[in-house]
Amino acid sequence: MEITAKMVKDLREKTGAGMMDCKKALADTNGNEEEAVKWLRERGISKAQKKSDKAAQEGFIGSYVHSNGQIGVLVEINCETDFVAKNEQFRELAKNISMQIAAANPVYVSSDEVPQERVNQERELYSKQAEQEGKPDHVVEKIVDGKMQKFYQEICLLEQTYVKDDSLKIQDVINDMVAVLGEKIEVRRFVRMEVGEQQASE
Repeated sequence: MEITAKMVKDLREKTGAGMMDCKKALADTNGNEEEAVKWLRERGISKAQKKSDKAAQEGFIGSYVHSNGQIGVLVEINCETDFVAKNEQFRELAKNISMQIAAANPVYVSSDEVPQERVNQERELYSKQAEQEGKPDHVVEKIVDGKMQKFYQEICLLEQTYVKDDSLKIQDVINDMVAVLGEKIEVRRFVRMEVGEQQASE
């Protein structure tokens, strides 16, 4: 199938990927735009893995205040260079992630940050629930693993389903931007405030 300039242009506008990447993606997927988007996403994930050991010292602080003025978020997103930190797409990513935090209210950035004590408590709770339901041991373990996955999806930002596209997790959204901008990108920290909310120490 002939890959036309318009097909390449449309894919570029949809994904933000480079012209040659779009052309190759379309060629490898026989001109199927949807498959080409997947091809670029998969390539982006591999790029993200290659970038994982690079230092992300630059960045941008994204912010979002809900229209009713009751919820506000600040989030620090890091990248490798000042050039990318000033990029409009990178800053839009920071804005979208701050909106995600406002809507989904995560507690941690990633599952690595969840204290082991809390992980143990949750596993023990789910295990007891399954045992009380009379489930055999080999089934209990699978049930606990499944519930732990849902637990992480609720409280960890990177594991959460993206509010703007429920086919993606936040980590997928970041990987896509790594593919577009060619740098390591990571969420360093965030703070979410809600009017009337009690602080943990109160």
